[in-house]
Amino acid sequence: METVYLDMRGGIDAQEMRYAGSIIRRGGLVAFPTETVYGLGGNALFADASRKIYAAKGRPSDNPLIVHIADLDALWKIAEDIPEEALRLAEAFWPGPMTMVLKRSPAVPLETTGGLDTVAVRMPVHPAALALIREGGGYIAAPSANTSGRPSPTTAQHVLEDLNGKIDCVIDGGEVSIGVESSIIDLTGPVPSILRPGYISQDMFSDVIGRVDIDPGITGDNPDIRPKAPGMKYRHYAPKASLAIVEGTQEEVVCAIRSLCAAAAGQGKRAGVIASDETAG
Repeated sequence: METVYLDMRGGIDAQEMRYAGSIIRRGGLVAFPTETVYGLGGNALFADASRKIYAAKGRPSDNPLIVHIADLDALWKIAEDIPEEALRLAEAFWPGPMTMVLKRSPAVPLETTGGLDTVAVRMPVHPAALALIREGGGYIAAPSANTSGRPSPTTAQHVLEDLNGKIDCVIDGGEVSIGVESSIIDLTGPVPSILRPGYISQDMFSDVIGRVDIDPGITGDNPDIRPKAPGMKYRHYAPKASLAIVEGTQEEVVCAIRSLCAAAAGQGKRAGVIASDETAG
């Protein structure tokens, strides 16, 4: 498969966006920019499109996908029993890096929701994302556009490194502004709960709707937990680089880090150091 590259860093080309939207409408896959990361989009209402997303990413099929919409009115087709808290959160944070988990309507296939009776929904900010959603029919299922388990892509070049030849099209909208996935909040239980931390914090949610809990699945290590949201069960954000944690006295830590960096440089590798103000110099 040839992956078509569409450069929209200078602005949205209406004709090219219609072409990208036609790919979504017929069940193909398009990677596109959002304000958080690049997403790998397929028609959220087509079971086969969701299967293609899982296959391209090498993603477990019980790991739910997020449905992206461009207009609030679209919410009522894919969700049922929408609580009043959802509308208050939408008013406060949409468009933006917030995903809400709601009761799924029959319009959304189980292949999109990972077999769950809930659906994760978000409305992105990026104009290219909104244009693609509208041209593609209004409902795009999109996880991050990378091989499952790898760091999420923040440029179109990152997408091509992972998925070139595996998807139909990439829209280049430049580097994303946030670089971390959306916060996910579950509104299907008696108390709203955060399923994935992100740009919008627990305090920010609480300011709008009151009490918000943290789901125990975030910090737990139970392999039997069925994920309600992306990133709750499987290995996530895993770079190829090795990581060393150095402990000891300040003098020992400084000496060890300098030694590790020197060894990396001798092998022609780059090393990055996360240090405190006291040891950075």
